Amino acid sequence: MGPLLCCLGIAVLLCRGLACPGPCSCSTKKNGRLLAECAYKELPEVPRGLSPNVTILTLSANRIGWLRRSAFAEVPEVQSLWLGYNQIGGAEPGTFAMLSQLKNLDLSHNKMVTFPWQDLRNLSGLQILKLNNNRLAGLPRDAFQALAELRSLWLNDNQLTTLADGIFHPLPSLSQLQLFNNPFNCSCKLFWLKRWAESTSVSLTKGGSTLCAAPGRMRGRAVTDIPAHQCVAPSVQLTYLSKLDNTVLPDGLTLSLHCSVAGSPLPQIRWRIQTPGHGVEIDGPNVARDGSLSPSGRIKQSQERFLVFKNGTMAIPKFSKEDEGTYTCIAINDVGTREVSVNVALAGSENPAEDLLQDDPHASPLGGRSCYKGDEMDPVGAGEKLVIVYHVPREVKGMAGKAVPQVGLVTLLLALGIVLGW
Repeated sequence: MGPLLCCLGIAVLLCRGLACPGPCSCSTKKNGRLLAECAYKELPEVPRGLSPNVTILTLSANRIGWLRRSAFAEVPEVQSLWLGYNQIGGAEPGTFAMLSQLKNLDLSHNKMVTFPWQDLRNLSGLQILKLNNNRLAGLPRDAFQALAELRSLWLNDNQLTTLADGIFHPLPSLSQLQLFNNPFNCSCKLFWLKRWAESTSVSLTKGGSTLCAAPGRMRGRAVTDIPAHQCVAPSVQLTYLSKLDNTVLPDGLTLSLHCSVAGSPLPQIRWRIQTPGHGVEIDGPNVARDGSLSPSGRIKQSQERFLVFKNGTMAIPKFSKEDEGTYTCIAINDVGTREVSVNVALAGSENPAEDLLQDDPHASPLGGRSCYKGDEMDPVGAGEKLVIVYHVPREVKGMAGKAVPQVGLVTLLLALGIVLGW
């Protein structure tokens, strides 16, 4: 009886190691990997009772309709997971996150409308990802940022109309990309893909059939045919506007900046203001054509100091020391973003120009109205400062010895070597 019991015990242990649900067949490959073959079994869900040693799990051509978070909890070591040709409409967040050894994931030919993109952050070793022939209508900009080993990405035959600029840039190992048979809207939002496709070494399988569905003039044409002249990145320049030369402002000085932009499509203008007290973001004009302010419910209290007009002008009435800081105009269109900044300071000395020149021997007074612009965006020069110094009006004596108010004395000083971005 002793030897018989020993043999039975060994058999039980082996069965546990090769645990296999009834509908599936399990076997050990020559390379030692454990295969669980569960394809073509009409399964409505991922079967229970799989061995934790499974490294290849085939569940293709079943009737699985949804993936729960715990669906693959029993197979944490799986490296290849084949789920194609099911009826999967989506997966709960966390479904794939625990599968840190995963190298191949096939979810093609399903009905997926949603996908737990955040799960991919844990799959740094993933090499093949098939999401083709689904119903995906959009991808997050950072969807693939953790997939440094990804070599093959299949996104064809979905409902994608556009792709976020640079979405494939975090994929240094990518060699094959399939995008065809998507209803792409070939507006300037997709112009980056044209440039990327023309410069990348990645193989765009059936690239000729990566066609536009809209707008009408582009329907049926390749994405790479988007006209370059219709998509031009923004340019921006910031100008100081002074109307103080012949005006007395008894209520104080008004800072007025004008942001001029160009590009195709015409860029939108946003303002970013950083003062010692707080930062303010203004997404668009808050002054109507008739000069009235937008309803107070649409303007935050921190923005009430700043009057932003549709033509790109911003004014700050009663400019004071509290308003000193960095004023940035941001131009945004479908092709890109550019910005230019000025640092504004209020001086009250007798001669602010001389004071600043003493502090900075490289500064030079320009005077009058001035426009500052740069040819290219230069991160190195972004720290250089343009300082606008206002001379507070003071009383001076006229020819008859009477005090005469001097108004509108504005000095603009620009440090040499400034680089302001287009």
